[in-house]
Amino acid sequence: MSVNYVLVLDTNKKPLTPCKPSRARSLLKAGKAAVFRRYPFTIILNKDVVDSPSSCQLKIDPGSKTTGLALVLNNAVIWAGELTHRGQQIKDALLRRRQFRRGRRHRKTRYRQARFLNRKRAYSWLAPSLNHRVQTTMTWVNRLTKFCPIDSIYQELVRFDTQKINNPEISGTEYQQGELHGYEVREYLLEKWNRKCAYCGAQNTPLEVEHIHPRSKGGSDRVSNLTLACHTCNQAKSDQDIKDFLCGKPDFLKRILSRAKASLKDAAAVNSTRWKLYNELKLTQVPVEMGSGGLTKFNRCRLNLPKTHWIDAACVGAVEILTLETLQPLLIKSTGHGIRQMCGTNKYGFPTRHRSKQQIHKGFKTGDIVKAFVTKGKKIGIYKGRVIVRASGSFDISTALGRVSGINHKYCIPLHRKDGYQYAF
Repeated sequence: MSVNYVLVLDTNKKPLTPCKPSRARSLLKAGKAAVFRRYPFTIILNKDVVDSPSSCQLKIDPGSKTTGLALVLNNAVIWAGELTHRGQQIKDALLRRRQFRRGRRHRKTRYRQARFLNRKRAYSWLAPSLNHRVQTTMTWVNRLTKFCPIDSIYQELVRFDTQKINNPEISGTEYQQGELHGYEVREYLLEKWNRKCAYCGAQNTPLEVEHIHPRSKGGSDRVSNLTLACHTCNQAKSDQDIKDFLCGKPDFLKRILSRAKASLKDAAAVNSTRWKLYNELKLTQVPVEMGSGGLTKFNRCRLNLPKTHWIDAACVGAVEILTLETLQPLLIKSTGHGIRQMCGTNKYGFPTRHRSKQQIHKGFKTGDIVKAFVTKGKKIGIYKGRVIVRASGSFDISTALGRVSGINHKYCIPLHRKDGYQYAF
């Protein structure tokens, strides 16, 4: 299976053209390079390179929960990653803290009264859970531009109308029935209804846009009144009201109506952060291009590619041809850097335990990625994963197969120091 290319630096830490893993292995075996970083895997040469490297394009598909990243070199995807955010965890933590403070206030314990109207927010202020999405994305943009020669950045932001570019005078019915007609709304409905028929649950079949409340009876074209149905169900429903069509299935009717009015929280999160991310990208001094979600899907369907976050990122912007040199993206999960609380509390906010101020034990910190070679005892074997440290020196290692406890620190070798992210393939 194809894997990501290896990022390369010269001895002065100047980014060079990424190379294939086989080429990187030969350089490491010959002693001409050394491992500089594990994630993303980067090697550093022991010589200076004068030649100008080939530039890559960094493409970004921002998402509410997962952001797709792709490096494209000569119309080929050579590196891909999927960054999973922790915005919901941040929101839950802030909500829990607010509930604790409110509870103490109403119990009349020693706690100051709430003060309002004394805080000012900047014009571009974003909620912490939303700002986190921008900051984590920018962390990886800066990291990739540091290790790879990037000459342009593409972000999925606004509608990129190829018809207007090809024919500026196009208008009327000719414009409405163009190649991108309906792509934006259809893509949203496919995601909202999980690419299934809303009435029978059929998958892998052509789906048609259907009005929940028929237009012949006053229904509108709003997205909240649209759903997806297979051809059979669409013909069977015809112009009936959904309450008449599903009169014998009250539970099913209630589920469809509730989903039709589902929260647009994820869409609102992307809309709230896209311009902030765009302005942050411009500060990198790298040219930034924009593309729309409809054009991204149009490119992906035209190239007959599966739908994933990193492939969507590779299809952002104007794409003529695209080859996949990698099929194994780096899965990046944001885990944070821990908490600063010195006192642990229970679910009611009462103190239950004390947290140590010291974070490093035996040279390791919780969150480091280590490899342990256990040579004796009941747990002989090789373990690789994130470590959970203790002052006693008996560590736990979280591996892909589960958590292994009681590993002595003497068996552990550090592979990647804690940076707030968890990695997998």
